Amino acid sequence: MELFLEALVSILQPHMLLVIFIGVTAGLFVGALPGLTATMALAVLLPFTFTMDALQGLVALGAVYMGTIYGGSFAAILVNTPGTPSSIATTFDGYPMAKQGRAYEAICAATVASVIGGVLGVLALLLLAPPLARMALFFGPAEMFWVAILGLTLIAALSEGSLLKGLLGGCIGMILGTIGVSPVGGESRFTFGIPAMQGGVELIVALIGLFVVPELLLMATRGRAAIDAAGMKTGAREGMAIFLRTARAVLAKPVNLIRSAVIGQVIAIIPGAGGSIASLVSYDAARRSSKRPETFGRGNVDGLVASETSNNVMVAGSMVPLLTLGIPGAPPDAIILGVMMLHGLRPGFELFSTSGVLTNGFILSMGVAALLMLPVGLLGGRVIYRIVVGTPYFFLVPSIALVTILGTYALRNSMVDVLIMLGLGVVGYLLRNIGIGSAPIVLGLILGGIAEMGYVQSVLGGMAYSVPQLRLVENPLSQILVLLVVLAVGAPMVGAWRRRRVGKERDAGGET
Repeated sequence: MELFLEALVSILQPHMLLVIFIGVTAGLFVGALPGLTATMALAVLLPFTFTMDALQGLVALGAVYMGTIYGGSFAAILVNTPGTPSSIATTFDGYPMAKQGRAYEAICAATVASVIGGVLGVLALLLLAPPLARMALFFGPAEMFWVAILGLTLIAALSEGSLLKGLLGGCIGMILGTIGVSPVGGESRFTFGIPAMQGGVELIVALIGLFVVPELLLMATRGRAAIDAAGMKTGAREGMAIFLRTARAVLAKPVNLIRSAVIGQVIAIIPGAGGSIASLVSYDAARRSSKRPETFGRGNVDGLVASETSNNVMVAGSMVPLLTLGIPGAPPDAIILGVMMLHGLRPGFELFSTSGVLTNGFILSMGVAALLMLPVGLLGGRVIYRIVVGTPYFFLVPSIALVTILGTYALRNSMVDVLIMLGLGVVGYLLRNIGIGSAPIVLGLILGGIAEMGYVQSVLGGMAYSVPQLRLVENPLSQILVLLVVLAVGAPMVGAWRRRRVGKERDAGGET
């Protein structure tokens, strides 16, 4: 407790609060730009931390990280593109809300959910870091395979009216995931002799191509922006009324918040899982437990809240394996690990005792950053909202196109990525016209690689068995995940069968 109080006092110093405020603000605007990820933001900030002391440098990185993940929701809501991969599920209901003239309501809901998720993630990190880190050790290749399969069951929820078209989109995504060097064998696949293709299709490149470009083409063909500008004229008093009403609606459903936070925290401790999987699984859980699942994907605020709660829990949650095991839980954590090593800090269980003030101060700073997202997000949200909504489409379309091309090129300084992004955008636009959405394609791209790696590693590890695939169901945790997959697939089928049966009985009664 003494170390905790000392760390709290060090964080509440005026200069530290200023660092957190600047970091959250910068992260918010970086996350709102399509193509600029949290990893890129931390990489750009990294040289500036060399002149800071250890605590100040870590605090700056944590604040930018928290702000960037939250800022991704603005792009998801206003221009239908995940500003960061963690905001994929936010587009499903956030953008439909914006098209209905409820953009500021969606921003307020995302802000409240992000603040709650960030604070809950910090509390879990403070109280449960050691046991959660030990839990992470139980997730091997077989468990990761079943986690990926469980995520793929979400395709049924993302299919826009046709399960077959949704499955086709998922298959397209998994095929895209096989491009490049094999993650296990090391052989090149589908590179067409182009060396730059060996790196595969970068996730953010696919996100921009499949989400942004089709919307830009749609705006250009319609000759108008997709977002209703009616809500732009709301003043400060009306905006506060919208925020209070939305906050009450979000807080009135604590089960959705707690469930999404738990899912985000559990997935956060699995190294390499990422916020995109957490937000998708949380979104699916919210949809399945809803009394009106048919409203999801059409502007249901519960889906947006589930996504934003879980992906902001991931920020602090992914620090559990980093601080206790020295294993980065997500790509941005690798940069934070580098800063820790630079200052002579060795991650591990003893880190909390030998450098307790610094470690607790870093964790608490993320909690302060989460709280600061409320005022920064609401003020910055109004600015971004007015810019996007108030800009004529003939300025908005080329401006967004320029930003997305620059962001795509900046990922790996590769024109091939830009061409892939534009090509996927055109293909995504054509597929959308025949009823195949972008979400199943992206889901297949994300989870296909994880499933492939887990399957191949498990089979190679089970070569001593007569049936190597038995290694996939050897552990009790794998068996639990298999049961969850069966329930995720079977429950909708049973529900559909019951609805058909009730319908037939009702029709039979009517005829009688």
